[in-house]
Amino acid sequence: MTTDEPSGAPQSTPERALQQLLLRRALAAGEPGRLHLRFDVRVLDRYRERGAQLIRTRTVGRVAVSGAWSLDVGIAPDRQLHVPFDDLHERLPDAEREHWLAHLLDAPLSVSFLQMRLAPGACIDDGDTEAWDQ
Repeated sequence: MTTDEPSGAPQSTPERALQQLLLRRALAAGEPGRLHLRFDVRVLDRYRERGAQLIRTRTVGRVAVSGAWSLDVGIAPDRQLHVPFDDLHERLPDAEREHWLAHLLDAPLSVSFLQMRLAPGACIDDGDTEAWDQ
């Protein structure tokens, strides 16, 4: 652990440090669109079948539909893809969004909290309060 990490924080890795930097910059700039979403690599099957141009190195790729659109993607060590939200919003045609949404990888999150955020003011009975145990 480096001296910059708060006590009890997870050990730093190069990947974690880059993600922290990305979040730090997005927060400072007020631009959450810089944050990345993760997708199952099978999202590309559709474009492969349709003859789109798929280019990649070990860690970066591009999906290009000739004369229509292109999207750059990161390739994580687990071979899954990640894309900044802004790129999805600005470069991916509306007709392709549901396809990408179907391949969104979920992170371990609180379903109750997500429901609360989707319906502000909603009352979610999640049981009694609990202590913040480690």
